[in-house]
Amino acid sequence: MHRVAPVLGGSLAYTIAGSGSVLLLVHGLGGSRDTWRHVIGPLSATHTVIAVDLPGHGESDAPAGDYSLGAHATALRDLALMLGQERASVAGHSLGGGVALQFAYQFPERIGRLLLISSGGLGSEVTALLRGATLPGAESVVAGLSQLPAALTRPILLLLPGLIARRDCRPLAAGLRDLRGAGQRRAFVRTARGVIDAHGQTVSASRHLNLLADVPTLIAWGARDKTIPPQHHRDLAARLPAAHTAEIVTAGHYPHETDPDQLVPAVQAFLAATIPYAYDEGRWRERLSAATADPAAALAADPPGMAEDDYQQRPDIRGPRL
Repeated sequence: MHRVAPVLGGSLAYTIAGSGSVLLLVHGLGGSRDTWRHVIGPLSATHTVIAVDLPGHGESDAPAGDYSLGAHATALRDLALMLGQERASVAGHSLGGGVALQFAYQFPERIGRLLLISSGGLGSEVTALLRGATLPGAESVVAGLSQLPAALTRPILLLLPGLIARRDCRPLAAGLRDLRGAGQRRAFVRTARGVIDAHGQTVSASRHLNLLADVPTLIAWGARDKTIPPQHHRDLAARLPAAHTAEIVTAGHYPHETDPDQLVPAVQAFLAATIPYAYDEGRWRERLSAATADPAAALAADPPGMAEDDYQQRPDIRGPRL
């Protein structure tokens, strides 16, 4: 079902399906909830799946001017409140991964699990195309490209093999078409400038990861990603040894669009194997103190999100390389 929820600053459009505990899907920069069309059905068999258009994206209203990660995370919190949901597992793609990380940091009492898919916010490196989106005149360039039919845009993108994975050309061309409206282009550029500059990503979750080490986490990425280096996700997996991982060797930046038959089973296995995080203020205080005193030592605590019996029964908790 496609619905609209009123929140402060405007309305948020979302799609909801299924029943059970909530799985909130958050798209990437300039995208919309349509990017999740291949995964909503199978995941809704066991969960209430909510795919939302971020403020200023898709069919959601544009805010007055704040397009920061914190503002997007607050919008997700407000949506959950309006829908009567106390807690959710949050899956984010690209920028949406950064929003999911920010949501967990700002509202730890509301996070159940983290699912990071080709996530941003894990290192400074990012494709030159996104760095270019922060430069003066970028909105005009995006406006011109968005008017081209996707059938014409894809061949143009194929001429940039060093910047775009071949399999990503179709979803990227479709995403450009979603920016035909002036409001969506403005949101794209302003959001991009909030997390990227001419040198790369300017916002990093690294200082907060110690605090989130108790939150069950899935890290999924495509081995052929040209937008965000796959090494970012491998480094994160090494830093969070209890995390589940899924490296999809055939995918680029959009595994949920190009390889859903490989991503969905990894997501389902992760959801079935983990127990949602339960916020404990004392434990959070301990993590905060450890992160302040010695960030490296904070990650040496017990692994997150699963009962001891679950660990005994599931020795291969890291998941497959797909």
